[in-house]
Amino acid sequence: MTFTLREAAAADLPAITHIYRESVLNGVATYEITPPSEAEMAMRFTTITGSGYPYIVALDERNAVLGYAYASAFRTRAAYRFLVEDSIYLAPEARGKGIGKALLEELVERCTALGFRQMVAVIGGAHPASIALHKGIGFEYQGLMRATGFKHGRWLDTTIMQRPLGEGMETAPPEGHYPDTLYRS
Repeated sequence: MTFTLREAAAADLPAITHIYRESVLNGVATYEITPPSEAEMAMRFTTITGSGYPYIVALDERNAVLGYAYASAFRTRAAYRFLVEDSIYLAPEARGKGIGKALLEELVERCTALGFRQMVAVIGGAHPASIALHKGIGFEYQGLMRATGFKHGRWLDTTIMQRPLGEGMETAPPEGHYPDTLYRS
């Protein structure tokens, strides 16, 4: 499948909302039960991009959105400012075609360039394909939290994975450097 990656735009929100809706209703990657509206997704998009985090889409040859990925704060306390969490969602027809890997690799590259030092994956449902995707580009298993979500009539486990970005923990970040505007103190 031929695809390209680019920065997400507000015009992509109907497709992003549709992809996420399918994941909420049918999957376990997200623990949301009720799909958010397009207005809610727009608010989330604005918060993420307005805080300086990358948000990207994969497009097919007709410029239809096949999937999207973004980084966001893992926690909002200032000491966490060099750690980001990744999120990736694909349309059903785009799964298993290398699009998720391309999105995640691009996300890692952009977060590294922004000065982040660690990326964490919080994998809902301990989903084997997502675990394999993350492992394939250098994420390491950090732990399993059992029965953290209840969806589709069953308990779901959550897998935590992590990978260093750039110099990781080998050096201290530059004094006073804040990689995004979300953290103030």
